Amino acid sequence: MMTANEIRDSYLKFFESKGHVIVPSAPMVIKDDPTLMFTNAGMNQWKDIILGTKDPEPRRRTDSQKCLRVSGKHNDLEEVGRDAALSHHTMFEMLGNWSFGDYFKEGAIDYAYEYLVDVLHLDPKDLYVTVFEGDKAEGISRDDEAASYWEKHFPKNHIVNGNKHDNFWEMGDTGPCGPCSEIHIDFRSEEEKAKVPGEELVNKDHPQVIEIWNIVFMQFNRKADGSLDPLKMHVIDTGMGFERLVRLMQGKNSNYDTDIFAPVIAEIEKISGKKYNHTFPEGDNGEGINEEQKVDIAMRVVADHLRAVAFSIADGQLPSNAKAGYVIRRILRRAVRYAYTFLGQKEAFMYKLLNVLVREMGTAYPELTAQRELIGRVMKEEEDSFLRTLEKGIMLLNGAMDELKAHGQTQLDGKEAFRLFDTYGFPLDLTELICAENGYTVDEKQFNEEMAQQKARARNAAAVENGDWEILREGEQEFVGYDYTEYECHILRYRKVTQKKNSFYELVLDHTPFYGEMGGQVGDQGVLVSEDETISIIDTKRENNQSVHIVKELPKNLEADFMACVDTEKRDASAANHTATHLLDYALKQVLGEHAEQKGSYVSPDTLRFDVSHFQKITDEELRQVEKLVNEMIRKDYPMDEHRDTPMEEAKKMGAVALFGEKYGDKVRVVRFGPSCEFCGGIHATSTGRIGFFKIVGESSVAAGVRRIEAMTGETCENAIYVLEDTLRDLRSMFNNAKDLKAVLTKFVEENDSIKKELESFRAQAVSRAAKNMVEHAETVNGVHVVKTVLPIDPASAKDIVFKVREALPEKLVCVLGSVSVYENRPLLSIMLSDDMVKDYDLNAGKIIREAAKLIQGGGGGQPHYAQAGGKNADGIRSAVDKVIELISL
Repeated sequence: MMTANEIRDSYLKFFESKGHVIVPSAPMVIKDDPTLMFTNAGMNQWKDIILGTKDPEPRRRTDSQKCLRVSGKHNDLEEVGRDAALSHHTMFEMLGNWSFGDYFKEGAIDYAYEYLVDVLHLDPKDLYVTVFEGDKAEGISRDDEAASYWEKHFPKNHIVNGNKHDNFWEMGDTGPCGPCSEIHIDFRSEEEKAKVPGEELVNKDHPQVIEIWNIVFMQFNRKADGSLDPLKMHVIDTGMGFERLVRLMQGKNSNYDTDIFAPVIAEIEKISGKKYNHTFPEGDNGEGINEEQKVDIAMRVVADHLRAVAFSIADGQLPSNAKAGYVIRRILRRAVRYAYTFLGQKEAFMYKLLNVLVREMGTAYPELTAQRELIGRVMKEEEDSFLRTLEKGIMLLNGAMDELKAHGQTQLDGKEAFRLFDTYGFPLDLTELICAENGYTVDEKQFNEEMAQQKARARNAAAVENGDWEILREGEQEFVGYDYTEYECHILRYRKVTQKKNSFYELVLDHTPFYGEMGGQVGDQGVLVSEDETISIIDTKRENNQSVHIVKELPKNLEADFMACVDTEKRDASAANHTATHLLDYALKQVLGEHAEQKGSYVSPDTLRFDVSHFQKITDEELRQVEKLVNEMIRKDYPMDEHRDTPMEEAKKMGAVALFGEKYGDKVRVVRFGPSCEFCGGIHATSTGRIGFFKIVGESSVAAGVRRIEAMTGETCENAIYVLEDTLRDLRSMFNNAKDLKAVLTKFVEENDSIKKELESFRAQAVSRAAKNMVEHAETVNGVHVVKTVLPIDPASAKDIVFKVREALPEKLVCVLGSVSVYENRPLLSIMLSDDMVKDYDLNAGKIIREAAKLIQGGGGGQPHYAQAGGKNADGIRSAVDKVIELISL
């Protein structure tokens, strides 16, 4: 039986023998494409070639591409671990071969048949292929050409017509597209095959008749108005699901039984003490799923999500609350929630599986091995954080169920369930599970309505409408920004873009000195000048391997001769900060060690930010050493030593530092400043002396094992010094122009601390007197001590007072204190109950205070024995105190 690694190698070597160049997988995380966060198909890294903005050589390529599908059109997340075929994954590998203007339909079909039948020895009697049946509305006829080539290999009953949904591939609403042929395999028993022919089950979601390979014939370009134009260069784009292929070759019932997942699942069994039973899910939306199946689903979810999270972190994407980082956090939390609920894992455990994953996949993907420590630390911190969130969510949910019980209700409000989800990250299915265990249901319809409203708000806020490119001239853009800041140019094409009801235009020039935002460096600004007018370029983005210039209005004469002029003041400031990040990168490695790798950066004219892998706070002394080393390199005024179009291997021999998670071509640009040498496509200072001066102004943590350094350079440093000088001058004048300001301030702080201690002593005495007075004036109602009053005191004193009253009256106590801060005129309501009142009288201070707080236009909560609520209406505080006594009803 072939192993997964052997199958992957066989595919790549087969296509290498057919003249294809084996290329490495692109990073799974896409950093410089505003339209896509993750690689979700093998073709993503060839987008620029397909769109005609990048050289297609070499024209034949093959690889195994890491992919992630969790949202939008390709949403596999909720299917993972529970779909009938057990073949959906978040992270997966896509085997692919491409032809850019080389072979087309016949070649692609012949290669696919040869590999599957002659190399892997699959029985052609089990294979079925689909062809596009055509679309009358679009005016597209059936793909008879592809069908004729398939007929060389299969009888006609193995060639199935497919509709537009299944057999017409599109990159998006606009762009390259074309018909496709899918290859399906039927691995049912011979008895089942005899009952129902395989062709009747193609694309019918049968778990044993599945698609394994899709061959896309890109031959059209979809315009914004929906019309189709022929593509200038025909493209073959194929994708074969690696996990499904391994399953077939190893004769397993599911992908999770193969050697891709089995070692990880075995480790989950070992850690959790639970057994994987190889069960298949039944029912829909969880109905009819027994405990064994729930355990199996949880193990599959964890095994799958482990790969997605680990590979994303290895490619440079840390979990966060925004964009791609939020997707990764969501995947990890989903796995943690399944492990918590069904595998009994109340502590972080996913990170413990990492060693097995690295052992199994580290050879094929060395970035996993290189980033193992960082991945493990980040995962553990994220797990610990979410487990704390789960505990808090459960506490809040228990409180909500207590409310239901008190009011005789059996259904949790959907808005409350959504609040738990939206504010605390508490998933709906876990809310439903806990509620069901306690005899309650959840208003799922209302929850979904709240979710739909939130998604609609997000879509409206982010909605972008791109018009068609209006082509004025044929040709491709040439970037001249490394050598020039002004250059003669013409507009090649433009389009209108509408976002949040605001419109602007994007221009592509034939020659441009403008650098488009990429690699953390902001885009250039400037002007486009013709004989008759000047147009402001407010930003420059990088899209499809070209600079796209953003303008608020179009030139009156689009065909005019223009001069593109970069704002050199802003450009030079950004360039200096960018060069400073290179020096900072070098200095950090010298001071902290070679493990200090760049994990992100942001460079603008005013500031620079640099994220670096390091597993503890960088000390003040280390930061000072880094600053000194950077400024030493600035003073040496190292000139920029630039090497363009350098072959990758040659660049590595030069000692150039590459970043994990970055995509590099066969040729790269190398930038050296003295001892610093890196791969880099950005704009730099001509020499380090142009930076002027470097100063670190902040150091903080952004994730487990990642520190963030914020710094400034040059004129920004100079201005900061002026601000400090003015501040010191003002301070001296406040202290009669004292010569030794530090000594004066030290004495001032000491005197202030002494005064604070005296005031705290007075406050403590006042608190004791107030508590004693309240106890002395306590009323007795049916054997219960009732203490209530309103005082003009601060919140801290209010809390201390009620606790002191409880010390004096530990049993049969109801203490209600209304207070109003004399400084802010803000009311505060405090309730303290003795433990026997909570137990014997079934009282809960947290619930009671929520009702009474309405009288002060506020809200709050707390524990059964103690709760506080703030508000806005100070006039209502006495009524609120009386309301508490009324609700307790002694």
